[in-house]
Amino acid sequence: MSTTLLIILIVLAAFLGLITINYYRMKNAKPVTTSKKILVLGNKNLKMALRKKILLVDFWAPWCGPCKMVAPILNDIAETEENITIGKVNVDHNQPLAKKYKVRNIPTLVIFIDGVEAGRIVGVKSKKAILKEVNAVLAG
Repeated sequence: MSTTLLIILIVLAAFLGLITINYYRMKNAKPVTTSKKILVLGNKNLKMALRKKILLVDFWAPWCGPCKMVAPILNDIAETEENITIGKVNVDHNQPLAKKYKVRNIPTLVIFIDGVEAGRIVGVKSKKAILKEVNAVLAG
């Protein structure tokens, strides 16, 4: 066996090992405590929340690893950005809402301006990227 092939196999094995470790870390990550400034939304209170000027709704599920990664970012935005209201919709408990807003992947963040959907962010994004997208939607 050549040395090059041996090195490639070792690197590949290390890479697969890292992927496996990170998968189990994410799968077993503890849920993040939701900030008190974040609204827990459902069929009954979504219409009321849509009256806010800027509403950022996170469609998520407790078993979703990427959703657990976005949660602390949304907590931070809720605590620091006074003009943005953050809401969370658990898609397991509110499937009709997820269907109504055509949420096919989670996490999906839907930006509502004056009750109308104005933008959408799918996947894990940084705080800076989320705020940039919200500001771009506000700018028109």
